[in-house]
Amino acid sequence: MIRPAVRTENITYAVRDIVVLANQVAKSGKEMLYLNIGDPNLYDFEPPKHLIEATHQAMLKNLNGYAPSSGIAEATKAVEAEANRKGIDNIHDIFITTGASEAIEICLTALLNEGENVLSPTPGYPLYTAISSKLQAFENPYYLDEANGWQPDIEDIKSKINSKTRGIILINPNNPTGSLYSKKILLEIIDVALEHNLLIFADEIYDKLLLDGGEHISIAALNKDVSCVTFGGLSKNYFVPGFRIGWGIVSGIQQNLKDYIEAINKILRARLSANHPEQYGIKPALEGNQVHLDIAKEKLTRRRDLTVSALNAIDGISCVKPEGAFYAFPKIEIDIPDAEFVTGLIKETGVVVVPGSGFGQVPGTKHFRIVFLPNEEILGKAYSKIAEYLHKIQK
Repeated sequence: MIRPAVRTENITYAVRDIVVLANQVAKSGKEMLYLNIGDPNLYDFEPPKHLIEATHQAMLKNLNGYAPSSGIAEATKAVEAEANRKGIDNIHDIFITTGASEAIEICLTALLNEGENVLSPTPGYPLYTAISSKLQAFENPYYLDEANGWQPDIEDIKSKINSKTRGIILINPNNPTGSLYSKKILLEIIDVALEHNLLIFADEIYDKLLLDGGEHISIAALNKDVSCVTFGGLSKNYFVPGFRIGWGIVSGIQQNLKDYIEAINKILRARLSANHPEQYGIKPALEGNQVHLDIAKEKLTRRRDLTVSALNAIDGISCVKPEGAFYAFPKIEIDIPDAEFVTGLIKETGVVVVPGSGFGQVPGTKHFRIVFLPNEEILGKAYSKIAEYLHKIQK
């Protein structure tokens, strides 16, 4: 028998794991309503034509070989210009990766030794805890405050720091809650990071998908001294998740970061390069017409409003209003574990959501994540089925 590595034992990914059950239910012929995957291309969202054309032309020019390990110059310069527009100007390295996910994995790998930890938001994107598990780092969750619009709980963050803490992860706008962090909170996090010499990982992959006219503030733009890696990419804002194009931007005091930057680049060189022709879509995407965002935000606002209204009208569910991205994280206020609720919901109704335990949550609370990318007809039907199911199990 071939024994797998111990480091894989705690790796889970609830967003995809739940599909196994959904596929089993679908074989029965039940109509399925998928509200579990944050892939805009499965619905009525399309990338800008100029992004697609630029990539197509790169392929036709046979730019299909290896790229430089850190990315082509055109792409890194465009990312730097975009970062400057956001107020990030104390930049010492930029690198293009196979999705923001690869940037995250490389940067955590370059930082963490076995037994160390980074503070991870809870609820938060499960990739971070999966990577930490692979690196044999300790999980160190800090909680978002549901009563305060899912903002980070600063006092909880402070209480979780120990001698093995190396960094703090922010997901802003947040997945799975859709929360947008305030300037006040970001400044308080900077103070904590500077006091304890922590590296900030700022995941800003949804920074252009803001609702209600909200303003996104990059934490790296608020302080030139704080050590920060800002993650971004084309997947969500430009609706090309299959391109697998992301990036990392390292900023702060250069002397504090030079050894870490070299560690990142060792890994970048070892893995050769990110997807090459797709990198030629970065500059036209970031600098071209952004009308697709206006269209998307108008749709998402309607669907968010329907989601919040419908869920809060269901006895036994409450939902904080998301301010960005395309997720909601409603709370289940009945005596049933969230995994059991979701399993029953999928089997009985065909509505596929993800249990909150897959993202982490405050002990004693129960949630599930909804993706409100589908059109209003699908969402309305799904919420009616959720209401019917909840009424049934409460009898």
